[in-house]
Amino acid sequence: MGSVETHGAVEAVWRIESARVIAGLARMVRDVGLAEELAQDALVAALEQWPETGVPRNPGAWLMTTAKRRAIDQFRRNETFGRKLDELGREQQAFEPDLADFDAVLDEEHIEDDILRLVFTACHPVLPTQARVALTLRMLGGLTTDEIARAFLVKESTVAQRIVRAKKALADAKVPFEVPVGEERMARLSSVLEVIYLIFNEGYSATRGDDWLRPGLCEDALRLARVLTGLMPTEPEVHGLAALLEIQASRSAARTGPSGEPVLLLEQDRGRWDQLLIRRGLAALARSEELAEGAYGPYSAQAAIAACHARARVPEETDWTRIAALYTGLAQLTPSPVIELNRAVAVSMAEGPEAGLELVDKLKDEPALKNYHLLPSVRGDFLVKLGRLAEAKAEFERAADMTGNARERTLLLDRAAAC
Repeated sequence: MGSVETHGAVEAVWRIESARVIAGLARMVRDVGLAEELAQDALVAALEQWPETGVPRNPGAWLMTTAKRRAIDQFRRNETFGRKLDELGREQQAFEPDLADFDAVLDEEHIEDDILRLVFTACHPVLPTQARVALTLRMLGGLTTDEIARAFLVKESTVAQRIVRAKKALADAKVPFEVPVGEERMARLSSVLEVIYLIFNEGYSATRGDDWLRPGLCEDALRLARVLTGLMPTEPEVHGLAALLEIQASRSAARTGPSGEPVLLLEQDRGRWDQLLIRRGLAALARSEELAEGAYGPYSAQAAIAACHARARVPEETDWTRIAALYTGLAQLTPSPVIELNRAVAVSMAEGPEAGLELVDKLKDEPALKNYHLLPSVRGDFLVKLGRLAEAKAEFERAADMTGNARERTLLLDRAAAC
């Protein structure tokens, strides 16, 4: 295997194994920041050695072994970590005879618990949202700083600073490397789910830049959601989030036209929807409903709405009355002007544009929607259906001025011109 192919193999292995390696190291050293640095050192060693020696039979175990050795070397250089050295020395002796067989190095009994601890640590509420997102993509998604920066259209130095500050904040707050229990567990779980949801949404409807979709972010979020369902199989909202992302992701191929232009939901070719993802999403939703005994949380309610669209073979079969009812329930769970705006769309489809416009006009003075481009966009759509084209044109133009996405701006200006 050539150098280029080997580097590609290293990157692929890192994307798959990095979370396991970092999580296992964090259990040993009790410091997420140090664990990530040790794992990065092991990655550098792989990039240097594997082109000469070839990719080992168990590359994840190779990375873990190399990182563990570096951890012990580092503690040996610092006498103040004598106690840690004793602990790590005993663990090293336990597997030293088996180093030739890398399959035996990773402690399979602890891997899932370690990754779950890492999930709750990277998404800790002590960190600001952007830091949680960056740290999660770095430690659990295996993305480089440059990849995260390109995904969110920010400078690499900005992402690097967020990650460094996040590690310091976790250390300063003495955040324990553990899975929370009791009431704290549910509060912290909502933070974890929010991070995955935000990553997916930025990929699904990019807020900035020239592209309508960023598939890489959607795939990373979907992978994290699937991992979480395996780690927390009895939590209804974990399955609810997975269901929502699976169903939303099923439409990705139909959401853009030949030139990358946005294609709205009701205009999409449903033959291009991914039926495998839909089936996975509906199964996850059924599991969520079973665990919650029919009750909905915020993510499972959104998944139920997405399922209404997924089950409709043509737009005319969509059960808009049920969607409106689900939005009403969702608004009670998590009151939000954005949810009310979505409910207005569903009501307009079920009862007519006049009913929708009446609800939207009640939201015109909401501070949270002051710069939200979808408010004038939705209002413009209702006005078109009512034949009030001059007013609709002004609304679409206003929405175009508000959006930060170039593709969406073009779509809105085209709709304005059509009026």
